[in-house]
Parts: sequence; C-alpha cells; structure tokens
Amino acid sequence: MKIGARFCDGDSLHSEESVAKMRRGEPLSDDDRWPWFARISAFLNDGPNNTVIACSALKKAYRDYLRREVDNVRFLFLDASPEVTTQRVSSRQGHYMPVSLVTSQFAALERPDNEDHVTTISADTPVESIVCTFLAGLGAPPDTTAGDAQDRER
Repeated sequence: MKIGARFCDGDSLHSEESVAKMRRGEPLSDDDRWPWFARISAFLNDGPNNTVIACSALKKAYRDYLRREVDNVRFLFLDASPEVTTQRVSSRQGHYMPVSLVTSQFAALERPDNEDHVTTISADTPVESIVCTFLAGLGAPPDTTAGDAQDRER
C-alpha cells in the first residue's frame, strides 16, 4: 500500500561503530544511541512532512527528544511479544542485529503507555490495517494513488 510518504529504515542511520558493536552481539548504550537519534531527527527535519522512519525508540527519553526536535512527530508502537520479535528477527536475512540482542531490547523498552502522540497497535495486525488505523488517527486517509517517483517511498 502506497501512502505517499518518504521512508527510511532507521537502522541505515547507525554509525559503523554501532553496527560493529551489534554484530558482535553487544547491546547499544545510551551513549551509542544519542548520536543516532540526532541523525534521525536531522533526517526527519530535512525532508517533507510526510516522512516515515522505522526505528526502535525504546525509551521515553528518546521519544521525548524526538518530540522536542521534530515538529508534529507521531509514533506508532507495534506491540509484539518477545517471542514474536525473536521469531521475526531470526527470519531476517542479511541484517547485522543478531537474535541474541532481542532480550536486551526488551530490557531497555519503556512502553509508551499514556504518552502523547503515540498509537499502539498489535504487531500481529495485518500491515494494511496498521497503516489505515494509524492514518485514520491522524485524520489522513492513505494516498493509494501515489506514484513510485519518490525515493524509497512507502
């Protein structure tokens, strides 16, 4: 489903040092993550308003940072169990994050319950329903007629 938005996988914005650390199975620290969130906010501020970035803003402090740095930012929290997440991570091919880091991700996770501008949807929901539900919450229907001209459009 096309929604007429620019897309970025936030994993592509990690530093080489952070990628190497994760490849070794070492969890990232806050010190590793803050420069990454600075690159994420720069990416969001450097493009059109209809930009989607997939990233693990695990802690409230990370989400609060993005709220301060990016106008009109909204979050979609895909709620998945550790078991489902482990299964999905283990099925990825060619990605640097090993399945062994899922445990540390959940240990760091601060659920965004009762936070402003967060929509929580089960990760087991079909993708099209996730998109439609999120966009409906924004008051914007998906642009299903959007062309393929934009770089990495989703």
